[in-house]
Amino acid sequence: MEILVLYYSRTGAVTAMARQVARGIGSISGVDARIRTVAPISATPESVDPAIPDSGPPYATVRDLAECAGLALGSPTRFGNMAAPLKYFLDQTGAEWLNGTLAGKPAACFTSTTSPHGGQESTLLTMMVPLLHHGMIVLGIPYTEAGLTHTPGGGSPYGAGHLAGADNDREMDSTEKELCRALGARLARTALKLAS
Repeated sequence: MEILVLYYSRTGAVTAMARQVARGIGSISGVDARIRTVAPISATPESVDPAIPDSGPPYATVRDLAECAGLALGSPTRFGNMAAPLKYFLDQTGAEWLNGTLAGKPAACFTSTTSPHGGQESTLLTMMVPLLHHGMIVLGIPYTEAGLTHTPGGGSPYGAGHLAGADNDREMDSTEKELCRALGARLARTALKLAS
């Protein structure tokens, strides 16, 4: 059983989060993480990225959505919403919506911001909207995770968060990592329960 960890990252903060979410998924016996990213988009229509990224995980395809038992969706915050490349990918999933490809599968979200009030919670909530339209079962992080009550950087009941700092150079602290892993593990456990 595989959980798709699908994300976009420009500076590497969300990539680091994706790896921690994947570690949490992999900590549950019988479940593996499939890490995928999306291509950047350009305002210049002629710009074309290679079909395979120069480094990092492969670009996601709709086949990854069909083959996953659950989805962890990650994005940096852009004015309180997900980044355009991730939204662009999701906007291409009309056929999957019509066919119910993701209906009944569990999903969770994670995000990173540069400032403490940069819109983490609104980004997580708006990322959930297309997942709900797809009929997914959206999970957050319960307050049984002690880190939620004392994290200075990021994380909320809506999902995992990270405060990257104005120069995007703040590494994830131990609590942010812990909450990413907890989110991944919760997603994996839920997928197993739903499969049985």
